[in-house]
Amino acid sequence: MSEVFEKLGVIGGGAWGTALAQTLCRAGRSVTLWARETEVVGDINANHVNSLFLPGVPLEPTLRASGSLLEIIADAEAVLVVCPAQALRSVLESLADRWPAGVPVVLCAKGIEQKSGMMMTEVAAEVLPGIPQMVLSGPTFAHEVALGLPSAVTVAAHDIALSEKFVRTISTPTFRPYVSVDPVGAEIGGAVKNVLAIACGIVEGRSLGENARAALLTRGLAEMIRLGRALGAQAETLAGLSGMGDLILTATSTKSRNFSVGYGLGQGGALDEIMGKRRSVAEGVHSARAVVERGALHGIEMPICQAVDQLLQGLIDVDSAVAGLLNRPLRSELG
Repeated sequence: MSEVFEKLGVIGGGAWGTALAQTLCRAGRSVTLWARETEVVGDINANHVNSLFLPGVPLEPTLRASGSLLEIIADAEAVLVVCPAQALRSVLESLADRWPAGVPVVLCAKGIEQKSGMMMTEVAAEVLPGIPQMVLSGPTFAHEVALGLPSAVTVAAHDIALSEKFVRTISTPTFRPYVSVDPVGAEIGGAVKNVLAIACGIVEGRSLGENARAALLTRGLAEMIRLGRALGAQAETLAGLSGMGDLILTATSTKSRNFSVGYGLGQGGALDEIMGKRRSVAEGVHSARAVVERGALHGIEMPICQAVDQLLQGLIDVDSAVAGLLNRPLRSELG
């Protein structure tokens, strides 16, 4: 048995999918990338760039793109699925009858499905029963990964031998993956941090200060850990790269899509207008309600996520959200 996966498919021609495909090529793997947009396929194959989603980044000449999903999975030894979280089910359903037996799916979307409240691993298990799964998550901006700047991620699977094999597959001198046996923790961190990043963007857009953002990050991490533990995650995972690490990156930089949405809201912008200007998906907007509802099912209090959800639904305004959080009953920090 090979120590690595040599042939890989990547489903999703956006910035993150392209960056991961680029990393796999740098690691010496044979990679085919699926993109929905014909111009992206042509741009990658002819010019070795993805001008639409990753402008200014030269791509590895060995990277090949295709507009056929069936071609992506035809001879792949593992497939990375990097489509938006809300599109995961439809993409996998379109391939379910043709998915090769035993070929692992690497879930790279960060979110919770709105209509079902399911995490990405639960969606994949329902659509592709019996197919091995891994979760790849961590503090990464696609542009930096694509340029080869130093980055680290978590690769989580219940089967540690599987995650170890994929870690060896994708590792490069500047891209360091760590093995985990806690896919639930990796998923919860990736989903909840997007909602919290919107909250931190609101703080910045409203000029509420660094103290407020530090408090929000810390108390938000507490919400993430409470929900994760209720779902069987390890607290250590949520204090690691796919939890706290991803939260710090996403909730403190204007490069973050979710932070930028929150920043616009904090400055008084309308959600429809803010989202209408974006080409890429801000997953926190779509996952906020599902995160809160999933917490409620387990009796988990998530006041920051709830405030973001109510704000996104138009039930409260920014000032009311801030006032509601500051006027909550006093309690123990550990409670």
